[in-house]
Amino acid sequence: MSSLSRADVANLARLARIDMTDQELDSLATEMDVILGAVARVQEVATPDIAPTSHPLPLRNVTRPDVVEPSLTPEEALSGAPASEDQRFRVPQILGEEA
Repeated sequence: MSSLSRADVANLARLARIDMTDQELDSLATEMDVILGAVARVQEVATPDIAPTSHPLPLRNVTRPDVVEPSLTPEEALSGAPASEDQRFRVPQILGEEA
């Protein structure tokens, strides 16, 4: 199993420009050892005859045909709007931009 020492973690923190206390370095070194151990166990199980997957079940995108159907005219769509302009909804200015 691969092992990550406290000095390795301190070097990684230095490279990433992360200030860490001695206690944080000790704690992270232990946590990273657990993670590396888990990765090593997965690598032991993986064999060349098993294809890598991103999902355990095959995924299929469910789509429907794009069919043109009757819809509202611009006038019908804007009929309930409090304000409209040039066949568009008119909304209050919110960002202070000039019209």
